[in-house]
Amino acid sequence: MKTYTPRGVCSRKILFETENNIVQNVQFIGGCPGNLEAIALLVEGMPVDEVIKRLKGISCGEKPTSCPDQLARALEQNQQ
Repeated sequence: MKTYTPRGVCSRKILFETENNIVQNVQFIGGCPGNLEAIALLVEGMPVDEVIKRLKGISCGEKPTSCPDQLARALEQNQQ
């Protein structure tokens, strides 16, 4: 299980796994529980590149980032 500490959002941690370039077991600690649980379920089983493509750059209100954007950044960082 990988751990990522998001910046500029309400969630405090993002936990996730990838296997064969597929996103698995995403969990957000803190933040908006219903929305983040839904995001975690929607990206389950998707290719990492597809999740990054769909979520990267999403903002939250006037914030320049969001929890989905932070998940995309976590996945990008994990690829390096």
